Parts: sequence; C-alpha cells; structure tokens
Amino acid sequence: MMLEEEDFSPNLQMKQSHDEDFTAPDGLCWLSVLSCLLLACSYVGSLYVWKSDLPRDHPTVIKRRFTSVLIVSGLSPLFVWAWREFTGIRTNPSLLALMGIRFEGLIPAVVLPLLLTMVLFLGPLMQLAIDCPWSFTDGIRVAIDPCFWMLCLSDMRWLRNQVVAPLTEELVFRACMLPMLVPCAGPSTAIFTCPLFFGVAHFHHIIELLRFRQGTLSGILLSAGHLMGPVLCHSFCNYMGFPAISTALEHPQRLTVLSSYLLGVLLFFIFLFPFTDPSFYGLPTPVCTLTPSPSSLCLS
Repeated sequence: MMLEEEDFSPNLQMKQSHDEDFTAPDGLCWLSVLSCLLLACSYVGSLYVWKSDLPRDHPTVIKRRFTSVLIVSGLSPLFVWAWREFTGIRTNPSLLALMGIRFEGLIPAVVLPLLLTMVLFLGPLMQLAIDCPWSFTDGIRVAIDPCFWMLCLSDMRWLRNQVVAPLTEELVFRACMLPMLVPCAGPSTAIFTCPLFFGVAHFHHIIELLRFRQGTLSGILLSAGHLMGPVLCHSFCNYMGFPAISTALEHPQRLTVLSSYLLGVLLFFIFLFPFTDPSFYGLPTPVCTLTPSPSSLCLS
C-alpha cells in the first residue's frame, strides 16, 4: 500500500545528532531496504548476463561488462524516482541534487574528501615514496604527459578500476541508496548501512569485502551532498589497494613507515568531521535529511 504523506507524523524529528531518537514511518524501512537490495542485485546481475569462458580481465569481458553496468547505472535514478513516487515523499531539491549531482560547492567537494582519504593512506603513501625510484619532478612530468594518460585510457583494466567501477558503484550504492535509506534509518545509520549492500554485491569475490573501508568512507563523504568526492576517493582507493601492513613491518625504514600509518589514522579522525561539515559544500544540513515537514527530505 502506498505510503501517503499523511503517514508522516508532525512529531518526527530531524536526526541532527546521535543523541536524538529517530522514528521512521510504518512500512518505509521494508520498502527502502527491498528497493536497495533490488538495485544491488540488478547491478551485480548485469555483470553476469554475458556467457564467456574468458577471464574477467580480458578486454572483451571488460567491454561487455562496461555496457551492462552503464545501462543499469543509467537507469538507477529511476529506482529513486519510483521509490519517491510510491511512498508519496516529496523533496525540495531535484532528484539529481538529492543524489549529490549538483554544481554548488563542487570544488571543495572534490578537494577536501580526496585530501582526507590521502591522509588516511599516509602510511602507504610514505612507503610508496620511499620505495619509488622516481623523483618528485619525474612524477610531475609523467602526470602532465598526455601520452601517459592516453596509455591509461587505452587500458581496459585501468578504465574499469579507476573510472567505470568508481563512478557506477558510487552512483548505485551511495547516490541512489542513501536517499532511500536515510528516511528509514536516519543519516548516521544509513551511511554505515550502504556498505552492507556494497559488500553483499561483491560477495562473489572475497577480497572485495575489504572494500568496506572505502564503502564506509564514501558513505560518510556523500553526507556532504556531492557524488564526485566519493567517486574520486573510490578511484584513489582502487589505485592504492589494501595497505600492505605485513610489508611495512619488514620494511628497512619500518619505524618511519609505521609511524606514518599511525599518524595517518589519527589525522583522519581529527579532520573527519570538520572536512565533512555540510557548510563546506554549500549545504546547511546533510543530504537527504528527514524534516518535520510532510514535504520531508530537503537539502536546503
């Protein structure tokens, strides 16, 4: 049965702190969870519609999967639209703005989350800098070399790991799911629930469960109301991989490397809440916050 706007009691309070109780309208949670589960299954199912004996890293397999996941990702906003229409929930911002697709506050949304992620990876970055035979100037020359980027764009695996996977996964598993989960569970719980769907979707490959780290981070960053921040952070995490702590323990300069690991984690938690403050991104409140008004879910 459709959840009419009258189902929203005037006593519903905006969840702006962890101390306040959050009450969801009856039936909304089941509908939100089922919608997210259906969306997750659609994304994963699109990867296996192609029958092939070729390995997953074969260019043909990658291109086919590009086609299917891009179609599902392109249709994913329809899940949010259908959920919104079925529940009768109305939003002040547009559907795209609700999903974090907007221009306001774009520059800080790109820079600050990426800096925060790099701080978390301070240990691996230090280890990489120590072991890398290149000098800093060599790295700059490579980064501004068009031939380097043309080579990257011609590599199907690079496109998958650094572009298509971060973009489509953040769009589906964060931008589309958070607007449906927040009215049910509240902002804080929803942010940490999204990675569960992400993990279930990647259960076919156990190592992918380690991506909970970037899933949780992406959910937190999307609370600032932008999609680009999580996409870039996801791409960066894919590039860095899982921290090689065992290698760090055996590193010739392990004291420096391990100190960087600890310092990075400490600085991450120090800057986490300031860097995810909605005011940095042109928002007075986090994305998808349930308000006392029957027209609910507003960004501004």
